[in-house]
Amino acid sequence: MRPRTLLAFVLGLVLLVTGCGGPGRTPQRVTAQPSVSAAPTPTPSPKPQPSRTTPKPKPTLRPLPKKLPTGLHRRSGSPGVALTFDDGPDPRYTPQILAQLRAAHVTATFCLVGKQAKRYPNLVAQIVREGHQLCNHSWRHDVDLGRRPAAEIRADLERTNRAIRAAVPEAPITWFRQPGGRWTAEELTVARKLGLRPLHWSVDPQDWDHPPAKKIIARVESAAHHGSVVLMHDAGGDRTQTMAACRRLIPDLKRRYGIVRLR
Repeated sequence: MRPRTLLAFVLGLVLLVTGCGGPGRTPQRVTAQPSVSAAPTPTPSPKPQPSRTTPKPKPTLRPLPKKLPTGLHRRSGSPGVALTFDDGPDPRYTPQILAQLRAAHVTATFCLVGKQAKRYPNLVAQIVREGHQLCNHSWRHDVDLGRRPAAEIRADLERTNRAIRAAVPEAPITWFRQPGGRWTAEELTVARKLGLRPLHWSVDPQDWDHPPAKKIIARVESAAHHGSVVLMHDAGGDRTQTMAACRRLIPDLKRRYGIVRLR
C-alpha cells in the first residue's frame, strides 16, 4: 500500500472511531448538566423567651397590734347569752341552725361573708324573715383585712353590705366582725364610719377546728356566763359537730341564762 493511501486509511479509521465527521453521522453533543448545590440549612426559630415583666410587689401589710384595740363588743348587753354564727350562709348548715333556733323560739346574730350572701340570697332573706340580726363578716373572710390600707378595708365592707342588701334591701346591718378576730384600730375606725359596730366574742369553743360535739358543748358550758357572746360557725367547712352540739346547747343556755339579741 502506498504511503499516501495508508495515511488516508488511518485518518478515516480515526474519524470513524471518535464519531466526528464521517458520512451519514451527526456528531453527538454533550450537554453540560447544571450543578446541584446543597439545600440551604434552615435558620432555627428563636426559642421563646420567658416574660420579663416585673412582678407586682406584694402589698405591704401593717403589723398586727400586740393587744386587741379597745372598743370591741364582747358582751350581749343584757344578762342573757347572745349566740353568733359566722361564715355563712351555707345551704347545708344554715337551714339546720335556723330550724333549731326556731324550735327554741330564740334568735341569734349571723355574721355573713359577702361572697356567700351573693350566692345564697334566699338564705339571707330567710335569716331576716325569722327575726335574726345581721353582721358583716368581710367579702371573702379575709383574716388580714385589718392590716390593709383604709381604702381597701372600706371597699371590702361596702361590697359586702351591697351583697347583703341586694337580698334584704331594708334590713339593718348593725355589726361587723373581723375574720379570725385579727382587729386593728384602723379597721375599727372604718367600720364605725360605715355605721357598723365591732363585734368580738367572749366564748370560743373552737368549733372551726372540727372538734367532736361533746368537746364543743363542754367548752361553751364551762366558759359561758351572764352576758356572754358565744362564737360558732354555720359554714366554712364541715359543721356537722356544731349542729349536733347546738341541739343541746341552745335549750341548755336558754334555761340557764336566756338567749337574747345583741344590744
